[in-house]
Order: sequence, then C-alpha cells, then structure tokens
Amino acid sequence: MGLQTGALPEFPWDTLKPLAAIARAHPGGIVDLSVGTPVDPTPAVVRDALAAAADSPGYPTTHGTPALRQAVVDWFARRRGVPGLDPAAVLPTVGSKELVALLPSLLGLGAGDVVVHPRTAYPTYDVGARLAGATPLPADDVAAWADSPARLVWLNSPGNPDGTVRSVDQLREVVDAARTTGAVVASDECYAELAWEEPWATAGVPSLLDPRVTGGDLTGLLAVYSLSKQSNLAGYRAAFVAGDPVLIARLVETRKHAGMIVPGPVQAAMTVALGDDAHVAVQREVYRARRDLLRAALGAANLAVDGSQAGLYLWARPVGAPQDSWSMVADLAALGILVAPGAFYGAAAAGHVRLALTAPDERIAEAAARLTGGGPGRR
Repeated sequence: MGLQTGALPEFPWDTLKPLAAIARAHPGGIVDLSVGTPVDPTPAVVRDALAAAADSPGYPTTHGTPALRQAVVDWFARRRGVPGLDPAAVLPTVGSKELVALLPSLLGLGAGDVVVHPRTAYPTYDVGARLAGATPLPADDVAAWADSPARLVWLNSPGNPDGTVRSVDQLREVVDAARTTGAVVASDECYAELAWEEPWATAGVPSLLDPRVTGGDLTGLLAVYSLSKQSNLAGYRAAFVAGDPVLIARLVETRKHAGMIVPGPVQAAMTVALGDDAHVAVQREVYRARRDLLRAALGAANLAVDGSQAGLYLWARPVGAPQDSWSMVADLAALGILVAPGAFYGAAAAGHVRLALTAPDERIAEAAARLTGGGPGRR
C-alpha cells in the first residue's frame, strides 16, 4: 500500500481562519461552534483509572488487554443490542479518525478500487480513499454503487454533520448488497449514545453488528466507536473497532508491524469508562440542555434545523430562500459565532452549516442571545 498524499485537499478547518478572526473581534468574544471537541471535564472515575495505571514501563499489547476487549463486548451487549461478540474480534485504536483515514490502506485497497461514503459526510472518508490511491464515491443509495468495483462501504450513523440515523432495515439493505459484491462494510457509530429524537431516544441507535442486521453473521462487517464524545476522552485518543474476526485479525497483524498501539494507561481508562454508564447519562443531559437552548435560538433567527436526530451538532439552513454555506458562516461570524460550512461535507451539503454543542454553557447561552437578537436569516 502507498500513501497518496499529493492529491489531498487543504485541511478544511484551516480555511476558516479569516472568518475566525472576524468572530474573535466581536465585542463579546468568539463563540466557537466550528469543531466538535469536548470541553467538559473527563469523568473522575476515568482519570483515577488512568492515574492508577500510570506506572507502565512495558510495551502495551496491540490487540488490547483481555479486560478492555471484554469491556467492549459487555458494552455492545448492554448498550447496543449486540450480544455474544467474540473478544478476539475487538481491537483498540488510537482514536477513530486514524482508523477511518487508514482503513482502506490497511485493507490493501488501491488503484481501481472504490470506497463508498455518504454524500454528506465527514471529510476523512474521502481522504482515506485518496491516501490508499482508491477512488471515493459519495453515495447514499445502494443502487449507486451496487454495480461498481466497491471494496469498502462506509456508513456513518448517527451521521456527522447531519445527525441522521439509519434504521435496521436500511443497514440490512447495505449489508445484503455488499455481500453480493464482496465489499467490506464499515460503520462509524461514535455518536450512538447521543440520540435525541424518537424512535432512537427510546429504542437506541441500531449498530451494524446488530443481529437483526447481520442475521448472526459478522463476515465483512466492522463497527467503529470512539469514547471521545460520550466520555470526554478526545485527548486520550480512545476508540475501538469490532466485528468480523478475520478482518480484525488482519488489522491486528498489520498494526503490530506498524507499532500502532493504544497506550497501556489509556487502555485501563477505557476499560473503566466502558463499564460506567452513569457518567455517560450525565454528559448526555448536559448536551441535551445546550441543544434545546441553541435549537430554539436558531428558530428565532429564522434558521431551520434538518436531521439532527442524534449526535453533537445542529444542521441548519435559512428558512425560505437557499443560501450558500460560506455566506451563512460569514453572517454568523459577524455575530461572533463561528460555525462549519456545509461545503466541508460535500457538494450535497453546501446549503447548510454545522453548529457544535461542544462549547461551555455560558458560551452556548451567549450564542443563543446573539441569535435571538437578530440572526442571519433576518437580513
């Protein structure tokens, strides 16, 4: 495999710097809602586990400790409706972004291969295909890729940036089609514990590994998850992938050679975090309050919210006449509010902006006050 770095676009968030400067110049200061980086404290129970494991002179295991892999298995059964997962089919990763970016290369994809990803999507799916020398294909409908040389199909449910959730039936349709063509299906599910609307708030967000989706067969299927969002562990780079034992074994061997290992103390902290649902519930309510306040303010500013059934973002557009996403970013920057343009997430997203819920309560309240005082939709 070869990394094709020459064809990569400029890192999207670097292009926001001029508008960030405008927002920063606001008399009340900037409210930065452009990146979904957690700002609330890492739970004490997790920090204590990290500290207790700090004496870590030896190399950690690439495959993860037995305790961590069992914690993942137990979490899938308890929280995701996936019982009986094989602990051998679990692999910790250094955050989920590195796996998203490198999975096509780790699977040996290259020129002539197609990597499918959602039309409105986090840019790293596209970048990962390009790094491997493969061809990215934005597509939401199975018919768009069923006859293509697709080797990897990315799903993202709940979606970033738009917060859409795929049902069991929708997931099963993708799995059935991929098994006909021989493609691997990888599902990025890192927002699954943050469901806001029904039926997902009560029933839970379905996983790709759900037996109702797989029919009890995990062949060709990988589910990716991160503790960054649910547990405020972005700084720990704590994530994992699970699913097909054969694929996981291949990934483990490659990562052994490359030295791609989650640090031992982080593995210990992950084990504790996965076993403690209480801190996740507390953090969910913090985000719920921010979401309710910001969503109401967007409505008052004549901005509609689409999708956003789950996750850490509100996916907004003006009511009435469409507006280019960069123009919306500029309007909001004039209010001192920095958001991400839909243009970052593909051509299909150019009429929206993404607002993150990951700012302190005081800053979310400040954004709401500025929006209700006259937002961009009231020009």
